[in-house]
Amino acid sequence: SADPRTRMRPLPGAPKPTPQQLLRVRERLSFVYVERCIVHRSSNAITVSNAEGVVHLPSATLSVLLLGPGCRVTHHAMMLLGESGTSAVWVGEGAVRYYAHGSSLARSTSLLIRQAEVVSNRRQRLAAARHMYSMRFPGEDVSTLTMQQLRGREGARVRRAYRAESQRSGVPWDRREYDPANFSGGDPVNQALSAANFALYGVVHAVVVSLGLAPGLGVVHTGQHRSFIYDIADLYKAETSIPVAFDVARDTPEDVGPETRRAMRALLHERRIIERAVDDIQAILGVPIDEALEASYVEIWDSEGFNLASGMNYAEAEWSSSS
Repeated sequence: SADPRTRMRPLPGAPKPTPQQLLRVRERLSFVYVERCIVHRSSNAITVSNAEGVVHLPSATLSVLLLGPGCRVTHHAMMLLGESGTSAVWVGEGAVRYYAHGSSLARSTSLLIRQAEVVSNRRQRLAAARHMYSMRFPGEDVSTLTMQQLRGREGARVRRAYRAESQRSGVPWDRREYDPANFSGGDPVNQALSAANFALYGVVHAVVVSLGLAPGLGVVHTGQHRSFIYDIADLYKAETSIPVAFDVARDTPEDVGPETRRAMRALLHERRIIERAVDDIQAILGVPIDEALEASYVEIWDSEGFNLASGMNYAEAEWSSSS
């Protein structure tokens, strides 16, 4: 037998919960953001501590923990997050950057499968695209428009938004110019637009990966690893990144990058973009997210259109059917 001194000591606290014992997704908190702290574990709670004190977060009530700058996370804390079905996402300050993520919140692949179905079926993809555009044109019927017509109407809407913000702020506007390799090459308002959009992409990216979806499987955008991120972010640009960019270009053109990120952090929180993105993704894909994320069981795919139970040996049945 092994030397007792080399055996791993059991962790203190209650036993690991089963998937059935975990709270349903709809009963959990939404997204919790922390920064400049130590994330540890105390029994079945996540502890967040800094010089001001310690906060206990019951692990089974968390959906997503967003880890901002200055966070140190212990191994035991990550173990508890994994056992509790909580997603961890490493983000920039105010969650306006996405860096990496651990396991997603999803315990079922139904949401990811639905995303793949929508993207790979022309009729369903067009229906999803129309739904996304209808969210930008409230009160208008876009159910019969082609993608070409939708793109044209969206382009006109964005041009109107630029002109309206230019008139409101007094900042001259010519056209959108963006060189990813030369941020400082544009005028202040174009620099601010780039910084504001990137901040919005970071928040949306954190939401998408926490739900277990594929960032690269876009509906309108395609061919890039953030295609779905751009799809969802476009729903909010007219009310977030565009007005913020014109305000920053008017008020602090000499410090565009940092000022834009600060303004976006405040506005994204005020407009509840994280929560809204979850609801909007659910509406676009047509799947109740809380049910799709809950623990499921493994099945075996069958070409006849139905799945089979796993954990069984089908050798005898297969042999009998082929004899």
